[in-house]
Amino acid sequence: MTADRDRDGAGRPRNARPRDPTGRPLDRAAEPAAADDPPALPPEQAVDLARDLLAEGLAFRAHEVFEAVWKSTDTDRELWRGLAQLAVGITHAQRGNATGSRALLLRSAESLLPWAGTSPYGLDVDGLRSWAEGAAGSIEQARRPPPLQQSG
Repeated sequence: MTADRDRDGAGRPRNARPRDPTGRPLDRAAEPAAADDPPALPPEQAVDLARDLLAEGLAFRAHEVFEAVWKSTDTDRELWRGLAQLAVGITHAQRGNATGSRALLLRSAESLLPWAGTSPYGLDVDGLRSWAEGAAGSIEQARRPPPLQQSG
């Protein structure tokens, strides 16, 4: 028998369990490492917050920030999806899941391809794509991905 799934007021699935910094669910009695799903922020604010979270090693939280924008916007949806994939690819690397990390990083690079040569919301899309592809190659060669450096 399975327990009822946590849902928000609109009936969307949510996981009310607290999570560790890499997003793994903790025991329900544990103190949460971060707040619940973040609200969708304006694009520039989302990028700034995600940059800060990535710099702190909190890729799962950065993924949630990007995902909130992706799910709430009608514009640039593939861009936000690609950014969410990049952050969750880093999350998988932090968790030791090389196969998942590599797959998500490559998907991210592909999702960001339509924005190649541009800098939406101050993002260096070419730099992100290059980093994601290089990190996926490093993971394939059993090395850790290099730290993500973003200018701006």
